[in-house]
Amino acid sequence: MSEKLGNNKLTKPVIAPIVITETPFDKRHCCWFCGEPSHVVFIFPSYSSAFAYESDKYLSLSSSHPLISLPSCRECQQFANKAKENTILAVKGYVKQKLLKRYAKDLAIGVNWTEQELATSGFEQGNFAGFARSAWFMYEVAKARVSYLGWPLVANGIELEEVDLEDLQVETFNFDGVLYPSLSDAIAHYAKIFLLDEHYVTAVLQHLGNSGIDEKSFAQAVRFCRLLVNASANDRKIAFKALVAKSK
Repeated sequence: MSEKLGNNKLTKPVIAPIVITETPFDKRHCCWFCGEPSHVVFIFPSYSSAFAYESDKYLSLSSSHPLISLPSCRECQQFANKAKENTILAVKGYVKQKLLKRYAKDLAIGVNWTEQELATSGFEQGNFAGFARSAWFMYEVAKARVSYLGWPLVANGIELEEVDLEDLQVETFNFDGVLYPSLSDAIAHYAKIFLLDEHYVTAVLQHLGNSGIDEKSFAQAVRFCRLLVNASANDRKIAFKALVAKSK
């Protein structure tokens, strides 16, 4: 048990009680992070996030800020427990990034195929039979988990604001039906799928999305970069200059 010597007396830290957040009736069995069936709970701040910026753990445990409990699946709970973030919104963003990495190959199915193409692919026989049967289902599961929004967190009848004192905002990015944790995560995902240079994609996107990056400019940037997937650095540089000149 933790103890601290103060004014020649041994005192014990006062740990804030855990407040169970309210869950909508139709979401009562859902994970707040991804929407999958919930089997456990996640406590925020977790041990790692509570001590991330504190050198004095006694002060952290004595904090007056309440601990909140929200339903979670085991996988998201494991991810969330490793997040060293000081807001629940930032923790959610961290979990989404981990899910995006976990399901990168499954999400790539929806980029390279349509459901109809898979159904008529001719993979019913041989080594690809299992892929044809389960690929689209896995893509839909991955897309649903990564894109899941959750519900407003309410504790003791009060809706908790998902921002810190500095109004930290996490900007998500929606493309082709998938809600990415951030624009940079979307860029990294597509760069990995198509073997593109991530920095080059970013530069092209910034040029094409000069008036505002949206789904259209993102799609244009990916298509342009895919044309240069095997090009040298010099060839990409020349192509980028031509793109800039064309838009003037």
